[in-house]
Amino acid sequence: MTYAAGIIGVGCYLPEKTLTNQDLEKMVDTSDAWIIERTGIRTRHIAAPSQATSDLSYEAALRALADAKTKPEELDLIIVATETPDYKYPSTACLLQAKLGAKNAACFDLSAGCSGFVYALGIGSQSIVSGLYKKILLVGAETLSRIINWTDRNTCVLFGDGAGAAVLGRVEEGYGVLAVDLGADGTGGEHLIQPGGGSRNPASHATVDAHDHTIHMNGREVFKFATRRMPNACKTILQKAGMTIDDVTLLIPHQANRRIIDNAINRLKIDRERVWVNIDRHGNMSAACIPVSLTEAQEAGCLHKGDNVMLVAFGAGLTWAGALVKWAK
Repeated sequence: MTYAAGIIGVGCYLPEKTLTNQDLEKMVDTSDAWIIERTGIRTRHIAAPSQATSDLSYEAALRALADAKTKPEELDLIIVATETPDYKYPSTACLLQAKLGAKNAACFDLSAGCSGFVYALGIGSQSIVSGLYKKILLVGAETLSRIINWTDRNTCVLFGDGAGAAVLGRVEEGYGVLAVDLGADGTGGEHLIQPGGGSRNPASHATVDAHDHTIHMNGREVFKFATRRMPNACKTILQKAGMTIDDVTLLIPHQANRRIIDNAINRLKIDRERVWVNIDRHGNMSAACIPVSLTEAQEAGCLHKGDNVMLVAFGAGLTWAGALVKWAK
């Protein structure tokens, strides 16, 4: 027997501290006008020194569980999509399980860069469809401020911290996750990378001095990849679902760069009013972007039962991921 799997609750958490473009003007050779023109970002959230990714995840998870009217002990699985875990091991998902008291849940972290939450949605939904699990907590969370080189103006203006969560469960037939497209092109891995700290380049004085434990990005190549892959993923998903872009109520793209979002809008020929954009307020929160956007869209009254919601992202790997969800709440 198979089941329909859908999102039954969402929640997010954004750290209190914000970093504005004016603040960055005092730190590196940049300007508010330059940042807005190149990225569309005006401000981003920064975690407090005492906050790690599991702490942000916990706050978002509490809100999602409350929205889903689900107790932590009802969870069968916790997946945390992140590139900034508290530790190399144990997984942030295990730390989150302990904080929540979700004693019956299996746990693992997922590394797919900014595509991570949609990857988790694809994997989690199939676990419910197959009957393996009934309720799953998905979290996209990042404390990217901890791996930023604050002297590199090409990257330090882009990223912010935050967490978003969703509870997956069984929903009415015909609702929930309708189609998923997950993919990767590992030949582009070097274009978005944190080169230090793994088995290839273990931590040393040399790697620290070279800022190898921070984000390194070939912006031109990532931009080319994103402008090609995001629209193509949307088209693939629509084809799988037997729909057209006119059937999409709301498109929630990864919030990496306003120009990338505008490119997707133009290539897909979708009305701007049907595209969720919050990059100006949060910057690029990697795996947290889409679940935070989902939460904000619900809180703004933009999601209704039966709406077709398209989620699409790209990220380190290089990866891409998309999903079409018929809203079941």
